[in-house]
Amino acid sequence: MKTRTMMYVAMFAGVVGVLGLLPPIPIPISPVPVTAQTLGVMLAGSLLGARMGGGSMLLVLGLIAAGMPLLSGGRGGLGVLLGPSGGYILSWPIAAFVIGWLMERFLPRLHIVQAVITNVIGGVVIIHICGTLYLAYITDISIAAAAVSTLGFLPGDSLKAVVASYTAVKIANNHPSLLKGYSNKKTPYKAAG
Repeated sequence: MKTRTMMYVAMFAGVVGVLGLLPPIPIPISPVPVTAQTLGVMLAGSLLGARMGGGSMLLVLGLIAAGMPLLSGGRGGLGVLLGPSGGYILSWPIAAFVIGWLMERFLPRLHIVQAVITNVIGGVVIIHICGTLYLAYITDISIAAAAVSTLGFLPGDSLKAVVASYTAVKIANNHPSLLKGYSNKKTPYKAAG
């Protein structure tokens, strides 16, 4: 792995850690709090591509498992990954990879609508499916009850998808060389609209 690649992977792991400094927002219908960290997952996939975005989230998982307090509220350790939030957190590498992979499909032109759809699929749908199934298993409730408890996340996660998409399209329009996961494409990254 090149030094530059490692730097970008570490940088986006750091972005997720910095977003963890924002306090978690508890919601009454779920044991899982609302955090800003899924924005970092979406940005990693959108800006780094599939391999590097997914790799950066694997690094985050490794650091959390080792006990680093990177999660919102200063949480970390295997206990968090085995608790009610675990499914959401464990899905981050998959979500970032899928977002990056889908973004690559839209190259060399990316519209804001395509970016939003990509971030919703990877950053909302995948994370919520994994989180819901894991929450149902860990807390021994029905999948339907676990799915209802995730409804409180949808407004904020939808907003995060729009912010990540807008950021990716703006960078693609103004500084395409900053998009690191897409440098192996033969055609330059050019955003539209």
